[in-house]
Amino acid sequence: MPITSAKGRSADSDRRPEAADDAEPIMLELVDEDGRTIGTAEKVSAHIAPGRLHRAFSVFLFDDAGRLLLQRRALEKYHSPGVWSNTCCGHPYPAEPPFVAAARRTGEELGLAPALMREAGTVRYNHPDPASGLVEQEYNHLFVGTVAALPDPDPSEIAETAFVTPAELDALREKYPFSAWFMTVLDAARPAIREVTGDAAGW
Repeated sequence: MPITSAKGRSADSDRRPEAADDAEPIMLELVDEDGRTIGTAEKVSAHIAPGRLHRAFSVFLFDDAGRLLLQRRALEKYHSPGVWSNTCCGHPYPAEPPFVAAARRTGEELGLAPALMREAGTVRYNHPDPASGLVEQEYNHLFVGTVAALPDPDPSEIAETAFVTPAELDALREKYPFSAWFMTVLDAARPAIREVTGDAAGW
């Protein structure tokens, strides 16, 4: 299971910055328990305990051997820094379709486009982050797909990447911390993952 460090690719200058003191505030969609939009909130404020329920997405991409692409979040991230997590996760801008947001952020963070990406349902969760004290209250749209190219990650977002089998994932989880939401979104996406990767991949 090779782990690849992010190199010196600079962030996409055309995208809105995720965090900067002089940047326009990043706004999220607030939703009700059924996923209906009820308003907006600034990104960090939506995560301050006890958290406000907001729209999010999680992406799981697999190579042609059925291995899952993981990322280790950059140490500079304001939330859950330095932990391993799924291929990509984030928040749509207000009124941005989750599928569009998922494809956009996959390109921005990992420098690649999925060969295939499909919807895999939704999951609602409440996960405090012990390290930061922030809380993930999310209505999360799940996406599963395949990728043919190697990632070229933005080092301001991602420290390392790895393609893993289920057994390698188990070993990695025993050795390193993962995001608080990782197993929740992985378990929710498993039916779609099995359809995409086939039984032999073992997911």
